[in-house]
Amino acid sequence: MTVIEDVIGRVDAISGVRDTIDAARPLLPSQDPFLIPPADLTRYAPGAILRSRAVRIGLFGLVPQQVSAWQLLYRSTDMNGEPEAAITTVLLPADADPDVERPLLAFESAIDATAEQCAPSYALRLGAFAPGSITQLEWMLVAGALRRGWAVGIADHEGPHGNFGAPREPGYRSLDGIRAALRFAPLGLHARTPVAVWGYSGGGMAGSWLVEMAPVYAPELDIAGAVLGAPVGDPGQVFVGLNGGRFAGFPPIMIAALRRLYPALDELLNAELNAEGRRLLDVAARSAPMLALHRLTGRDVGDYLDRPLAELLAEPEMRAMFDDLRLGGHVPKCPVLMIQPVNDQVITVRAIDEQVARYRRGGANVTYLRDRLSEHFSLLPLATPLTLDWLADRIAGREVPEPSTRTVWSVVTDSSSWRGLLEMTVTATRVVLGRPLRGESGPQSRPARTLAA
Repeated sequence: MTVIEDVIGRVDAISGVRDTIDAARPLLPSQDPFLIPPADLTRYAPGAILRSRAVRIGLFGLVPQQVSAWQLLYRSTDMNGEPEAAITTVLLPADADPDVERPLLAFESAIDATAEQCAPSYALRLGAFAPGSITQLEWMLVAGALRRGWAVGIADHEGPHGNFGAPREPGYRSLDGIRAALRFAPLGLHARTPVAVWGYSGGGMAGSWLVEMAPVYAPELDIAGAVLGAPVGDPGQVFVGLNGGRFAGFPPIMIAALRRLYPALDELLNAELNAEGRRLLDVAARSAPMLALHRLTGRDVGDYLDRPLAELLAEPEMRAMFDDLRLGGHVPKCPVLMIQPVNDQVITVRAIDEQVARYRRGGANVTYLRDRLSEHFSLLPLATPLTLDWLADRIAGREVPEPSTRTVWSVVTDSSSWRGLLEMTVTATRVVLGRPLRGESGPQSRPARTLAA
């Protein structure tokens, strides 16, 4: 909370901006009529825009951001292939020239929650109250793409019910969000606009599903490249590693979401979970991730079951579920940069090593960078300059590096990273002060379907 209090103090001291914020908060998703889909979604093609609205963005819901922002409700698909409505927040730099060619960044947020206040479409808005949301923290990094002149789309990739950890459908929603953004006239994009993908942790998992589903679900999209940081790889393996430890809040959140999607899991929990365990899942389902980590640290799911956890995980239905969740069963066609801390305390490096190996066995072009000194929470900001530069190269159609694996002491050891971190600091300062994020000229157009595609 000290960061939020500091932001409030800065804004109060400079211009009293807080006094101009509408006292009425944006409606939570469950109460927002904008999100009510048409009666017959089957009449619409995936990615078709159902309705749109202009919105205001606020840092932590408090500091108005000088960007152009809209929300698009569009038709998408859930993990079982059924039509559904989804929402994405699309953004341009302040006073962007609509005639300038620009790429689209599909940013996959680490929502990591079933709680509706953590949905990016709510958490990013001015007036939103979402303490503990990771999306609100990520905004200062995403702003760097806007300063480069890029358009940005941030889909609610968990869908209307917060399906944290679900397979396939985060990719469907994100791909349809891209389709909708390309069709939305105020963004000035078009069918051949190059698309870059970026996600970290839970966002890296969603980004993985995006690039895995793209070749079959949305082959027409020109996805130039993807940067996936600590992208989970094997949720079952990570679940066992986190359970009972410092970051034990994540497993109950995922269980609370997945029990709605896998009847076998729900049946097992109803039979084996005691009353205290049901209360645990209820707390997890209502909590933002950063708050859940604090409240649920050290909790072992096995302590709330009538049978040993290992015995339940060995059930055929549970093995089948975790097999379904594992990434790497489909091969991305776009080049991929994977970034992972060697000593990650949340996502085991072995899970990402194995995801990379599965991609490469399928023929994917993967550059894999392992960082010795960073840990899970520090690598995202430290790798942001490298990420944006790598994606800019793919957007511009520069030669794609040969697949490689490198283990470095730190991603910030070269001078270009230091310059990038300085620029990131300037951007973050502008965000905190509510200054315009005016973009640079967009990158030059590249030939369609280059080697980066």
